[in-house]
Amino acid sequence: MQEIRGIFLQFEKTRQKTLEICRPLETEDFGVQTCPDVSPPKWHLGHTAWFFEKFILSKFLPAYKTFHPKFDFLFNSYYQTFGKRLDRDTRFLASRPTVKEVLTYRDYVDLHMRKLVDLSSFNVLQKTELAALMTLGIQHEQQHQELLLMDILSIFAQNPFQPVYELFLGAPTAPPGPEKWLFVAAGEYGIGCEGSGFCYDNEQPSHRQILRAFSLSDRLVTNGEYSEFMEDGGYQKHEFWFADGWDWTRQHDIAQPLYWQKENNDWQEMSLSGAHRLQLHEPVRHISYYEASAYANWKKARLLTEFEREVAQLSGLALHGAGALWEWTQSAYAAYPGYAAAPGAIGEYNGKFMCNQMVLRGGCFASATDHVRPTYRNFYYPHQRWMFSGIRLARNEN
Repeated sequence: MQEIRGIFLQFEKTRQKTLEICRPLETEDFGVQTCPDVSPPKWHLGHTAWFFEKFILSKFLPAYKTFHPKFDFLFNSYYQTFGKRLDRDTRFLASRPTVKEVLTYRDYVDLHMRKLVDLSSFNVLQKTELAALMTLGIQHEQQHQELLLMDILSIFAQNPFQPVYELFLGAPTAPPGPEKWLFVAAGEYGIGCEGSGFCYDNEQPSHRQILRAFSLSDRLVTNGEYSEFMEDGGYQKHEFWFADGWDWTRQHDIAQPLYWQKENNDWQEMSLSGAHRLQLHEPVRHISYYEASAYANWKKARLLTEFEREVAQLSGLALHGAGALWEWTQSAYAAYPGYAAAPGAIGEYNGKFMCNQMVLRGGCFASATDHVRPTYRNFYYPHQRWMFSGIRLARNEN
């Protein structure tokens, strides 16, 4: 059980980190849902406890008694295997359980996870499965830690007081130097995760991809550079946009990045550090795939494919800003050759979302440092932009 105990130490650390993320919040903040993409912080706390209860405790701990029979309905996210659940866009309606009760639920789950780890009656197969599920649960909670910060920003941005969450979280680095273009030679490259370390099933199987020669920018697009696109009428020129993206800008009156607003003819930006004057040298963030692609077209460049982005990172190139923001790629989120989803509820984790979404690579400042890796595939719908997303440009080389 030594391996299980080691994983449990990481479990405890991860669970504590989630509570630390929520510590700056007031009780009133925990139940707010600003749009269907956003979940109330209270729901994140309940769901991440439910994940360990449903996938591990109910299966491995003898005579385990679930904390509350209605929590299956309240805190199931999208697992059809487990039956009916609260619709995502109505999570704010659940004023009960209270925040205090949800925290008690987390303590209850943590206590029983500790009891489970203290058992010594597992056979080899059970230990292997338990270790894999505990690791998945930790990685899942780390995903929700990032989602929590995304959702907290949305909640605070909608509040007329525009509160400060943490003054220095995601603080900018020094102004970038002149843009450099980094060359990557044509060739056949290995893509995907292999080896013994953790990765999600959507990063496998590893396979080979033939790439043409290309160059990529050594840094992310800045607010100042994106402002030039806006000043040149980028949001009013259909020729830069996908048809769906153009319709999206018209239908939703989109003319600037999310969380930008004009104050006395100056652009202000809302971040986790509060509302402040737009810093032109910072990477532009909260950009949709539609906007990223339109900007690339305006610059007579393009977005990277996800395979190019992976190869560039593994090649050891000096990618300034890597890990600061998720970087949109032009790759549709799809299965790798030979992919097969796992049976049962675990198979719903990634595979069923491989439709109509785009891949982002690289991680962001809100990602847990031990969570992302060069093969990590994040994915969102083309119109979404409340995540910490940015732009890195590429161009073809003949």
